[in-house]
Parts: sequence; structure tokens; C-alpha cells
Amino acid sequence: MQMSFTKPAATALLLLLAACAPRPDAATPPAEGTAPETAATPMPSPEVLAMYGAEEDDGRVIPAVDPKFLSDAKARQEVDYWTDEKPGTIVVDPWARRLYLVKENNRALRYTVAVGEDGRGFSGEAHIPYQREWPSWTPTQNMIAEDPELYGPVKDGLEGGLENPLGARALYLHRGGKDTLYRIHGTMDDSSIGKATSAGCIRLFNQDIIDLAERVRSGTHVVVLTRAQSGKGTVPPGQPLPPVDYRPEDFPANPTTQET
Repeated sequence: MQMSFTKPAATALLLLLAACAPRPDAATPPAEGTAPETAATPMPSPEVLAMYGAEEDDGRVIPAVDPKFLSDAKARQEVDYWTDEKPGTIVVDPWARRLYLVKENNRALRYTVAVGEDGRGFSGEAHIPYQREWPSWTPTQNMIAEDPELYGPVKDGLEGGLENPLGARALYLHRGGKDTLYRIHGTMDDSSIGKATSAGCIRLFNQDIIDLAERVRSGTHVVVLTRAQSGKGTVPPGQPLPPVDYRPEDFPANPTTQET
């Protein structure tokens, strides 16, 4: 679909859009273990800079992530992870802003994510029946009804691309044969990664969602932790869970499982 926005208007609108929720807002503190994004933040290692450098994908050039949004702790990496889940399972910890792809021998590949309110309001088990490369995005009818001025101009959807809020890939979560409307996807806003925001599901750097998508197969099992479970797997069995790094005002007091 051909959009009729002026470039500044389109850019402003797209920066506001969230893939899974109706209301955008400013980001809040970085995840535990990620350094504050200030001038004093240590420069990421050359390996991390290379990992998040510019890359071409399906004819599109994904820009390099600005080093000020990176740190060695935020980069995807293999870590110790103790779980009874089978290798290949994705475990999402929305409260710690981490995603784990379970491997063998008490190890996992860890990614840093940004989490919106919908991402914190969903918990439990699901599976990924399919994924999409450079997915299109369409606001729900509820979103359009709630804010027609914001979402009306894109009611027919946005084609996939660098300016799409779903980014380079989207993994679609289903439960009980139904779409949960919960997504794990890329982003057009690298500054949000590692933070809690008021809008959206679970998003990763485009470089990371491409890496994750290449490792995911149809039927992949997904477990989304509750706030009480946050940190599960990061310490050996029998040890107390690490404290959850959050401010009460940043998170809903009683997150509910999203059923559709």
C-alpha cells in the first residue's frame, strides 16, 4: 500500500507505533547487567561491534547498531542456564528483559530484549507455528477505535521494511490453536533494547532477531515467565532467585495472561 504521509510525519508516526499495544511511551531503566547509556559507558568490544554491524538482508541494508546502545553484557552470548526445558525451547523473562534459547548441558543462548506492557501481561506456554521475514503490520480494530488519529492512516497496514515496527523478523505465538497476538520480533528503535516500555511485545535488535529466527523451527516451544519466576534458570537449582530489577510504577501490579 502506498502511504501519503510527508516524510517527517511518517517518521514521527512510525516512531510512535508499537507492534502489539495501543499506547507508546518513553523507555525506562535498562535491564539488570546492562550499563547505563551515558558517556561513561565503556566502549563495547570489537567482537560485539562486529556482531551488530551493518548487514544486508533480502536486499535491505540493516544499519549498524549505534555503539552507545550496546555493551558486552547486552550482546547475545552463551551463558549458564539451568532448566528442565528441552534444548530448542525459548524462555522469555520479560521482567529481566532477557530471552533464552535453551541448549544442552545447562547452557543457553541469551538475548537482551525490550518489553512492552503486553509483553509483561502475557505468561505461560505457547508455540511458534510460523515466522515471517520483513513482516507487514496492521493495527487491530481496537487500536484504531481507541486512537483513530494515530492508527487510522495505517488501518490498511504497513509493508515490511526498515521503518516497520516489527523489524526484520517476527515469530508468531499460538496457544490452543489460536493466535495469542503475542510476538517476538525485531525493532526500528535500537535505543529501546534492554528497557521496559509501555507498548509492544518482545523485541530484539534486528541483528539478534535474524540470528534467533535462523535457529527456530516450526513448533518451537515457548515459555514466558511470570514476575515471581523472573531469574529462573540463571542460578543452579536450590539457590534463591536473583532480585528483579524493576520499579513498581514501570510494571503492572497484577499481570494477566492474555487469552484470545
